Amino acid sequence: MAKLGKYYEELYELAAILNSARSSDDILHSIVEGVAKAMGAKGCSLMLLTPDKQVLLHTAAYGLSDWFVRKGPVSADKSMSESLKGKPVAVLDATTDDRVEYQKQVKREGIASILSVPVKLREEIVGVMRVYTSKPRRFTGAEISFATAAANFGAIALESAHFYEALRTDYDRLREDMRRRRAELGHEWVAEPDVVPTQE
Repeated sequence: MAKLGKYYEELYELAAILNSARSSDDILHSIVEGVAKAMGAKGCSLMLLTPDKQVLLHTAAYGLSDWFVRKGPVSADKSMSESLKGKPVAVLDATTDDRVEYQKQVKREGIASILSVPVKLREEIVGVMRVYTSKPRRFTGAEISFATAAANFGAIALESAHFYEALRTDYDRLREDMRRRRAELGHEWVAEPDVVPTQE
């Protein structure tokens, strides 16, 4: 019961963040940070589908190393694709489950289990939110419901910031914006346009 109270409290705080005057980047990062901390997880990320719905791009992440976030494009077809059909997916052993891409990188990052829930904007699934744990975890119904609700907050933030519209109408410009932002932070964009996701 105490855990449920913690989740309700975090959702209340996330709702307050959505109504704040903070930048869209700050809001999205606050959401993934809040989810990770509330669930006692190693990290959390929010990824959006490209317009062709073939690749997922990291939009916000917390608790994950930079090299892991930049490890390469994530295939929508190979990486827990059920969550892009509207179904939460829980993976107990992310280092051996065939639904997980980049298993070697996952192991190196110290990730044991992953929960993936859809990010739904109106009636369309536009991406996923993923929760990563450092120890094997069987996610409870309450945890899945909380992560799903938080993902909905992420969708609201995306819509209000016009992120998704930019993604749909001008993917090339978005890639350039992301490359520039990473360069400003001293990071290098590693996924070239012709890189094809591979199954590790």
